This record gives sequence, C-alpha cells and structure tokens, in this order.
Amino acid sequence: MDERSPLFAITVAAELAGMHPQTLRQYDRLGIVSPTRTPGKSRRYSMHDIVKLREVARLSGEGLNLEGIRRIIDLEDLVTALQARVRDLEATLADELLTRPGRRVFAAGQDGDVVTLRAGTRTPRNTQLVVWNPLRRR
Repeated sequence: MDERSPLFAITVAAELAGMHPQTLRQYDRLGIVSPTRTPGKSRRYSMHDIVKLREVARLSGEGLNLEGIRRIIDLEDLVTALQARVRDLEATLADELLTRPGRRVFAAGQDGDVVTLRAGTRTPRNTQLVVWNPLRRR
C-alpha cells in the first residue's frame, strides 16, 4: 500500500480534508482533484488526493479562483512527472556508463538531430562559406 492507493470513500476523504463532500464532487467535476472510481462508480480517494485537497483549500484561502488552482495543480503534477522521468533517465545513463563505458558518444548534427558516434571519432565539419549581402536585390 502506498500514498496513491484508493482507500477512502468521499465522506471520509471530505472529513480528512476538512471539506464538505459536495465540494469534493465539484472539484472532481472541474478536474481539480479526480479520485479513482470503483466498478460501481463510487469515488475512492488516496492520501495523495487528500494532500491535494488540502493544498486546494490553502490556495483558495489565499484568494485564487478554481481555474487558477486547477492550473497550479496541473503544473505541479507535470513537474512531478518530469522529475520522475529525469531520475529514470539519469539511472539509465548511469547504468549504461557502468556497463559499457566509452561505447557511445552522442553529438548534435547539422540539422539539430542527435548523431551517434563511435568513441574517439568526431562529427564532420561543415566548411561551407555563406555570404550575405543585405543590399543585393533579387
């Protein structure tokens, strides 16, 4: 069991968050805090949802409207997801460096794409000369 396990019915969640159950229903309709649903379509809230509800109450108490709160919650969720993705990529990179050191080198190609190189090689240099004359008309 973790913080995202859906455990609490709406009445218990409302009590833990210090809100009325109808407020939780409204937040669910607006997409601010959306709990999981049972096969019978009843709402089940996790501890993570309860923390979000308390954050919504705090932001509301500071004078933010519900749309502003929804945007803040969405951005916080996005940051959390991106941080988890960065941690995964860092772990993958660390594993790759430990298991196969010096195997691959990556560089930026001329078009901005990623180019894979063998260790010890360089990307070919572009030696073209481009002349620009602002007074020249076509």
